[in-house]
Amino acid sequence: MAGHTMRLKVYRGTGLASESTLLDLPSAVSTFLMDQNEPRTPAVAVASGPFVYVYKNLRPYFKFTLPPLDANPLEQDVWEQAKEDMIDPLTLKEMLEGIREKAEIPLSVRSLRFLAQDVPEMENFVNLHKGQPIKRQTVITCMSTLKKNVADEDAVSCLVIGTESADVLILDPEAFTILAKMTLPSVPAFLNVMGQFDVEYRVMVACRDGSIYILRRESKRPKYCIELSAQPMGLVRVHKNIVAGCSDETLQGYTQKGKKLWTVYLPAPLMTMSLLDQKSRGFQAVMVGLANQVVHMYQDKNLVDVIRTQDVVTSICFGRYGREDNTLIMTTKGGGLIIKILKRTAVFEEKDTSLGPPMAQSIRLSVPKKTRLYVDQTLRERENAVAMHRVFQMDLYRLRLMAARAYVKALESSLAPVTSTLQEPLKMNAVVQGIGPTFKLTLHIQNTSAGCPSINLLVSFLYDQSLYAMKRAFFKAPMLIPGLNYPIETFVECLSDKGISDVIKVFVLQEGQSMPLLTAHIKMPVSEGLAAA
Repeated sequence: MAGHTMRLKVYRGTGLASESTLLDLPSAVSTFLMDQNEPRTPAVAVASGPFVYVYKNLRPYFKFTLPPLDANPLEQDVWEQAKEDMIDPLTLKEMLEGIREKAEIPLSVRSLRFLAQDVPEMENFVNLHKGQPIKRQTVITCMSTLKKNVADEDAVSCLVIGTESADVLILDPEAFTILAKMTLPSVPAFLNVMGQFDVEYRVMVACRDGSIYILRRESKRPKYCIELSAQPMGLVRVHKNIVAGCSDETLQGYTQKGKKLWTVYLPAPLMTMSLLDQKSRGFQAVMVGLANQVVHMYQDKNLVDVIRTQDVVTSICFGRYGREDNTLIMTTKGGGLIIKILKRTAVFEEKDTSLGPPMAQSIRLSVPKKTRLYVDQTLRERENAVAMHRVFQMDLYRLRLMAARAYVKALESSLAPVTSTLQEPLKMNAVVQGIGPTFKLTLHIQNTSAGCPSINLLVSFLYDQSLYAMKRAFFKAPMLIPGLNYPIETFVECLSDKGISDVIKVFVLQEGQSMPLLTAHIKMPVSEGLAAA
């Protein structure tokens, strides 16, 4: 256990077995097998700053240092001028601030510490450090392990390291050389690794930009990207799916290709999460430590168990501890250590016990029993299904025929003017006044558009010249303002004394076009004046 006192403590049972002092605050701890030598004792890797301290047999064994990064050449030139006393500390500060704002390569730690100094202390800082070479070193943010070539539990494993420079490194377990290096778009925060290095592997990385990137073997860049709803607080792989905990108090499940499966809303902020893998029964669940001193266990989106603790849980782990295969170990915010052993007869109920619909929805309705009439009707429908379908089709055809006849009748009786285009949305009503032989025909034309006036419109009449005569059979309509009703009047004289009538067709056209915008049929009444004569 790595605490705030910067010590590595090893417990046997509930007693402290060993304690080692660390030089810096640790960022990650992992156990792995370095070789096949007997006895098969795993080593402990502690990531702290730019170093990985490896302990074997509870003693310091090896220290791995991350390779240095390339320094900014402009920064090197500025410090070289300060070394030769060519510039004073204030000028050095101004030049470094300009480099920090514009350069793509960040400044080194020395330059950042110099910019944080007060003016009286700058000269002493420059004199103390100007003779030393500039080094830019990154730090480790997360760490995990990857099997080398065999998937067994006691197989040799490689260390997988995420750095502040947005890189993922895979180290050789014996020589501690870099076997593979992959670059990410953002700084990694959590790692989850599956597979073997020599065969095929996948590295799932949750980064600070709120995304999960999936790296594969021999790929320098991520293959898939999963965008989360908030910053990641934990990353767990359950079978072939990915479960991520976010800072917006949600637990989200995804496939390895980024398809979202489900979302669970947590009752409190998430502090830590880990995988519960009961290998004897093939059961896997996600353990989530919350800020309200509760640990939830989820199988997919179903809550299967709740554990209440005396303090807020900050880290959690499930696995073999001593002789027990299923042991849950938790550390608390106040420095406590909680060890729980899973009962061998324990069975997790695979049902949803989280908040959901009320229980009343699961109560069956008291549906009445089937009556004799209902049974007879069902039997009749089964026996006469073909005949009933034919009757239905015949009624449907009759309905369609009646609708078509009504439509033709409306066209012939000018009950509904027909618009042939949507370029000019117009509406027109016709009113015929008089008893004959002279009739007054009034057309009410209206522009139904939202705010576009209609201009250059022509009105034309088509009629039987042996029955009717019109003084104005063709004229130009005024500009139609939207929403206003424009009455257009003309007179029609009936020439026949046989008491017959006909239809007068009205066309509204756009100037320069032959296709009418609006067409209407006006059924003229019988001229009573000529008939009486």
